[in-house]
Amino acid sequence: QVQLRESGGGLVQPGGSLRLSCAASGSIFRPNAVGWYRQAPGKQRELVATVTNGGSLSYADSVKGRFAVSRDNGENLIYLQMNSLQPEDTAVYYCNINISGQDYWGKGTLVTVSL
Repeated sequence: QVQLRESGGGLVQPGGSLRLSCAASGSIFRPNAVGWYRQAPGKQRELVATVTNGGSLSYADSVKGRFAVSRDNGENLIYLQMNSLQPEDTAVYYCNINISGQDYWGKGTLVTVSL
């Protein structure tokens, strides 16, 4: 069993920054990929950023140059540094791990970008 717990969400003004963290525990062995997705009100969940086991990075076009995903394998932690946040970044952000084709999800952390 794999458990994921996100933290670091909150209210931030446009142009501000936040750093999300995801703590993973349980039966984690060489995940294919780890990363972040988000779901805005009334919209489908979408990929934000992922990093594969080989270290390849992938970002949604809307966050390229502003967000950065990273991982600490030794501590089973996954991070998402978010800079230059905009109101359209408002969403619930979910941590994801894919292990042998099986997706595991956290419960999400809310990020609100507003004045």
